[in-house]
Amino acid sequence: MFDKYDNIIYVGKAKNLKNRIKQYFTNNNLENDFKVATMVKNIVRFEYIVTNTEIEALILENNLIKKHNPKYNIRLKDDKTYPYIKITVNEMFPRVLVTRKILNDKAKYFGPFINGTTLKEMMEVIYSVFPIRTCNLKFPKDLNKNRPCLNYYINKCKAPCNSQILEFEYNQMILNIIDFFNGKHSIIIKILEEQMYTFSNNLEFEKASEIRDKISKIKRVTETQLVEAVNSNDKDIIAFAKSNNEIVLQIFFIRNGKITGREQFLFDNIEDLIDTQIIEQFIKQFYSNSFFIPKEILIQHNLIDKQLIESWLSYLKGSKVSIIIPKNKNSEKYKLLKIVEDNVILSLEKIVEQFEREKQKTVIALKELQYALNIDIYFKRIESYDISNIQGVQSVASMVVFEDGKPLKMDYRKFNIKTVLGANDYKSIEEVLNRRFLRYFDKNNISSFNKLPNIIFIDGGKGQVNVALRVINNFNLSILVCGMIKDDKHKTKCLLFNNREIYLDTSSEAFKFITRLQAETHRFALDFHNNIRKNFVISSILDDIKGIGKKRKVELLKYFGSIENIKGASLEEILKVKYMNKVSAQAVYDFFRN
Repeated sequence: MFDKYDNIIYVGKAKNLKNRIKQYFTNNNLENDFKVATMVKNIVRFEYIVTNTEIEALILENNLIKKHNPKYNIRLKDDKTYPYIKITVNEMFPRVLVTRKILNDKAKYFGPFINGTTLKEMMEVIYSVFPIRTCNLKFPKDLNKNRPCLNYYINKCKAPCNSQILEFEYNQMILNIIDFFNGKHSIIIKILEEQMYTFSNNLEFEKASEIRDKISKIKRVTETQLVEAVNSNDKDIIAFAKSNNEIVLQIFFIRNGKITGREQFLFDNIEDLIDTQIIEQFIKQFYSNSFFIPKEILIQHNLIDKQLIESWLSYLKGSKVSIIIPKNKNSEKYKLLKIVEDNVILSLEKIVEQFEREKQKTVIALKELQYALNIDIYFKRIESYDISNIQGVQSVASMVVFEDGKPLKMDYRKFNIKTVLGANDYKSIEEVLNRRFLRYFDKNNISSFNKLPNIIFIDGGKGQVNVALRVINNFNLSILVCGMIKDDKHKTKCLLFNNREIYLDTSSEAFKFITRLQAETHRFALDFHNNIRKNFVISSILDDIKGIGKKRKVELLKYFGSIENIKGASLEEILKVKYMNKVSAQAVYDFFRN
C-alpha cells in the first residue's frame, strides 16, 4: 500500500487478493480497528507481485517488510531469520547443516525454510538415506587419527575420518544432496519409494507408512522457493508482454539473493520493432543511466548484438556482466524468469482492461455530451482555451486538444498575448482565435493548426463565448462553441451553449469529462505562465523606485495584487513581503508618499 507521497505504508500477502483487499474497507473493520481505519485513509494506490506458492509469498513479504519498514506493519523486536541448509563444499568431506546465518565462506546455502520442525525431520531423512558425517573434525588434519564413531557401526556414516570411503564416492553423495535441494527430488524420493515397497512386500506396513510420511514431508518442505535464491549472484530479470501496440516491460532486481524490488515501463512507437530489438533498446537506455549493473541479466530473447552489449555493460561495471537466456525449464533461472513473465502478462491484462474501461467511459461521456447539447455531431476533435495572467501582467493562453475523448498532447499550443494590455479576457481570446484560424488558412502551414475542431470549449461565460463565435463567423467556419462556467470555488458548475446554461449530473461521465478538460486546459496555461514569470521582468511604475529589482517587484504585485494596494500599504505591511528589508520597504513607502 502506498500513500500520497509514494511511501510504502503496508506490505501483506494474500491467497485471494480481492477478498484480502475487501477486508480493509468493510465497515466492521473500520469501526473496530483504529489502525486499519487510519491506514485506509492514507492509501492512495497499491501494487502486487504474484508468486508460485504461498511460501514464496510469505518469504517475499518478510523481505519487503524488513527492507521498507512500513508504518502499519507489525514491527518485531527481534530480528529472527528463517533457517537455511548449509552444505560445506568449501571443506574436505562436506557436511550438511542447518543454520540461520549466511556467511561469505564459499559454502552452498539453500532456503529459507519456513517450518523449522519439518526441516529438522527432513534432515533426519537426508541422514538416513545418505550416510554422511555429522562430526566437526577438520580434514585432512584429523584424517585417520581416531577410530570411527558410533554412527559408522549403525550404518549412519561411511567413516571418511578413517578412510572407509573414497573422497570421490563421498562427494557423489553430496552432489546428489545438492541436486535434491536444487529441485531434483526424484533421486531421494526414488530411494525412499524402493524402501517403502520393500517394507510393504514384507508386510511391514508400519515401517512402510513411516517412509510414506517422510516422502510427503519432503515434498511439502521442498516447494520451489524462488523468491529467495541465496546462491545467486546479483541479477536483474527482464521480461515484457505485448498486445497490439501496447507493451509492458518489468524488471525485477535480485540483490544478495533476494528480490528487493521491481520497476515497470510502458512503451509506445514500437510498431516496427521485433522482440529482440525491444529488449536491446531497453537495456541500452536503462543501464546507460543506472548507478548499479548486476553480474547477470536474464532476458526472454537472444540479442543480435549480445556480445557487444555484454562488453559495453562489463566496461561500465568494471567487471564481467553476462546476459543469459535460460532454456532449461528445471533451472532456477528459468523459473525466476517465468515468475517475471507471469507478472508482466497480468500487468498487461490489467492495463488493457483499464484502457478498455476508460475507452468505454469516453464513448459514454461524448454521447452524454451530445445528448445534453442536443447535437448529433460526433466530437472527433475538441479544442479548449484558457487565459492566464496576474493582474493583467504578461497574459498567456493555452490550447488543449482532445481527439476521440483522449488528450492529444502533441497538438497542444501556447500563446503569448501580443496586442492586449491589461487583464482583458475578451480581447485576449479574440487575438488567440484569430491567430489560430489564420494559421489554418495559411497554405504553408503543416502544423496541427491545419485541422479544425468540431467544437471549441472556452473557459468562461457569455462574453467569452460570444467573442469566439464572432471570430468563427468572420472566418465563415462552422464550429460549435461552448462555455465552461465555474462556481465560487473555481470548480466546474455548468456549460453555456446557445445562450442557455446546461447543468450536467455530477455523477455522469460527461460531467467528469468536462471537469477533466477544464482542469487540463487551466493547468497547461498556468504552467506556461509560471515558466514565463521566472524570466520576465514586469515593467511598471515600480521600476522608478531605487533598490526595487525584478524579484521584489514580482513579490510586491503577488502580495498586494495591484499598484493601488501597494500605494495604500503601511510600512509594516510592506515589510511582510518576501525579499523586503527595512531600507527597500522604506523606499517603496516614501516613493508613493512623495
